Amino acid sequence: MKRKRMTDKAVSITAAIGSVLIMVTVIANTYWASKQAMISTNQAVSAVSAFYLESMADRRAKTITNLINNNFDYMYKAVSVIDEEEINTQEDLRDAIGRMKRLLSLNRFALVDEDNIVYTQYTTYTGGSRHAFLANDKLEDKMISTVFIYGSSKDLCLVIPINIKIMGKQFKACFVQIDINDIVDLLALDDQDTTHFALYSANGGNLSETELGPFIGVNNVFDALHGNVSEEQWDSFRDDFVNEKSGTLTFTINGVTDTIYYEPVPDTGWELVGMIRESVIQDQIHEISEKSIVTNRLQILFLLVVASIFSGIIFYMIRRVAKEKLDEEKENSKVFKSMANTDSLTGVRNKHAYMEMEKQINIRIREKSIEKLALVACDINGLKYVNDTKGHVAGDQLIKAASSLICDLFDHGSVYRTGGDEFVVLLQGKGYDTRNEVIDAFNKQVEENIKNNEVVVSIGVSTLRPDDEQLYNLFERADHMMYERKKVLKSMGARTREFDEDNA
Repeated sequence: MKRKRMTDKAVSITAAIGSVLIMVTVIANTYWASKQAMISTNQAVSAVSAFYLESMADRRAKTITNLINNNFDYMYKAVSVIDEEEINTQEDLRDAIGRMKRLLSLNRFALVDEDNIVYTQYTTYTGGSRHAFLANDKLEDKMISTVFIYGSSKDLCLVIPINIKIMGKQFKACFVQIDINDIVDLLALDDQDTTHFALYSANGGNLSETELGPFIGVNNVFDALHGNVSEEQWDSFRDDFVNEKSGTLTFTINGVTDTIYYEPVPDTGWELVGMIRESVIQDQIHEISEKSIVTNRLQILFLLVVASIFSGIIFYMIRRVAKEKLDEEKENSKVFKSMANTDSLTGVRNKHAYMEMEKQINIRIREKSIEKLALVACDINGLKYVNDTKGHVAGDQLIKAASSLICDLFDHGSVYRTGGDEFVVLLQGKGYDTRNEVIDAFNKQVEENIKNNEVVVSIGVSTLRPDDEQLYNLFERADHMMYERKKVLKSMGARTREFDEDNA
């Protein structure tokens, strides 16, 4: 009996020691696995962040390049049209310049004669002292430069050489100036808490006046980082700006790690710099990991009762947590890839941007924190007819012309291309206050375009009412008015889908 009791005791002790060893082993393994998972997660966050920044910066740099190339194309077209017109007076020339600005959406469009006299839509002046490119005796090729006007205001100046004669004078150049604030609008992101973008000159000066995170802000990027990275990193960073190279730079300030990615904008001397706050994403993942660790600890206590079952549960939970993290990373990757908000054809905001803005406005409508809001629904007349008879290249040109017309007149509104021939304009602030005058001017221009066989756009407008619950309520009313307007324009000779089918 004594031997048997000792055996039972030994078994009990062995079982207890075994349970404790299993618990300690599981705790140690769980702790080690959690640390490794956190390290791997942080590495994945850094990798995804770098990929995201590189992709976003590259797309935005290409957006600026496309904007520049489009403006150069429009300038050549504008000069070609003006050269073919019969212009006898300065008033004729100003009218022609004004038409080209409206039709092609060219900002500050002007011609320069051989005496360095600048001709714009509204005035004529001597440009030798105001435009640096006129210091050249002869322009050999197109030029791109940054100009500073009215204090801190900055423009992108695009110049092309020309050789035409108007009113007996030889003209040698044509130029446009694009407000950098308009370019910044194309680069805007919705999630400004984690990702920031800014445009810089080769000397590190902030051209866009946008903040690159809380530390750098709107300061000179070289001055802000000097002393916070190694001299070797700082010198390499400056050399990349001067030599128009792309790259990345990671730095830690006050315990916070930030990564910036920079991409040159060809021919401008600019660098597009993006920064992502990795700590924001990591903190969110850390919170999830902490919850998992607490759950594991509770399950370890349960192991004292049923060790074998506990091992199975731990295995299952680890796999489930790993799968949830993997699913979350895949979902985040999809979100990163879908964050491009600019329509590549027209340069205005796209449907994704409109849907994101719609969510924000719907919240404000429900909270009754917005009063002045108007929505303009726009539809291009005759796009299907042009695509069917002249091809999709001509159709794309029609879409661009329509976009230019909308942006030119609704210059205080947010323009979105929401479909093939559909645009939406949101009016707030000054755009809301001047909507009636702008809509009248728009409709008059469209009716004039019908006579001249130019782009025709039907519009309908609706303003926010007290009983509206979401932005879609305004869209439905505006859309209905737009179709009524189509009927009116059809009676005036404009093409519509029904007009095309009736005349097929």
